[in-house]
Amino acid sequence: MSSEPFTLRWGILATGGIAKTFTKDLLIDPSTRAVHDVRHEVVAAGSSSAASRAQDFLTSLNAPSSAKAYGSYKELVEDDNVDIIYVATPHSHHYQHARLALEAGKHVLIEKPVTVNVAQFKILQDIAREKKRFMMEAVWTRFFPLSREVVQFIRDGKLGEIKRVWADFSFWNDVEKEFGTSHRMTSPSLAGGALLDLGIYSLTWVFMALYNPLSPITPSAVSLVTKFPPTGVDEQTSVLLDFSGAHAIATTSIRVASTPNAAHNAQDDIRIQGTLGDLTVNYAPRPKSYTLTPASSASRGTPAEFGYETKTFDDGPGGGHGMFWEADECARCVRDGEMESGVCGWRESEVCLGVMDGVRVGGGVGYPEGVEGVEYPLDL
Repeated sequence: MSSEPFTLRWGILATGGIAKTFTKDLLIDPSTRAVHDVRHEVVAAGSSSAASRAQDFLTSLNAPSSAKAYGSYKELVEDDNVDIIYVATPHSHHYQHARLALEAGKHVLIEKPVTVNVAQFKILQDIAREKKRFMMEAVWTRFFPLSREVVQFIRDGKLGEIKRVWADFSFWNDVEKEFGTSHRMTSPSLAGGALLDLGIYSLTWVFMALYNPLSPITPSAVSLVTKFPPTGVDEQTSVLLDFSGAHAIATTSIRVASTPNAAHNAQDDIRIQGTLGDLTVNYAPRPKSYTLTPASSASRGTPAEFGYETKTFDDGPGGGHGMFWEADECARCVRDGEMESGVCGWRESEVCLGVMDGVRVGGGVGYPEGVEGVEYPLDL
């Protein structure tokens, strides 16, 4: 076996904020996070408007001078030096652009939500199987060492039987002033709304706590949705889920915040309750610490095998944002010939997406046919 790390060659599809954050992380030396078996190379980026925009993107990030800049996504996915495409366009375009990459024979990492609805995602799965390509939803939160440790703690039964989960991720905004009606958060044509952009983090923690791929459960769900009047997307959504007797509440809002005042925030956004105690996590998308509180009373004593403890992690070693851990997962899966991740597999992404489909249908939140449909190709 070679001692050299496996190199995964990336093409970046889109040049917006999330693409910049992810690409910056790709350029950080993996050894700064104690990773020595894989490495990443940014070999190309594509803009839908002009090659100069893609070049400005690469230059601003100090990408290798050898990286190619393309003025169309079609040119990007046809580059033979690209192994995997990171799809970083708005939600509304994920299906079209991921399919473009898969049809060209590329592996794909698709920003969350992986598509707008289950129907679109099922088609992408079929193509990935046919092409024998790796595909994963970019739920970066799942790959933090903290998240992996929390999931393992729960699956080992150390928290007892999980009975309840609360999870929230919300941002305070002056929606009318800051977003208006054409912003990606409020525009139906961009699959806007709180649920798909922010609420997916709340649901991610619910699924990490209660969904086990080895014995999967499709939860039942009821929800409350408040719409943003000018456009009809959801501005505040609450979902109550039942995982065969274990209850979860996932909430999201663009009117009030999980962290209303960063300088005076002492609450944890995630609370997981088992029969042996509670586990709380400080921040849904980019967790830095979790706290264990053993269940205890005068009558039952303290049955748990753990004590009260807060564990803190470095959420961005090497100066990164924490998105490189999902990239490392992609590299290992591609190296090993896997088509999906064991941490963030297709079935779990599909079940979570199905919950969001149901919430939107129940709340009357729909998007234009070109966004919701499966026709391909479309020029959105």
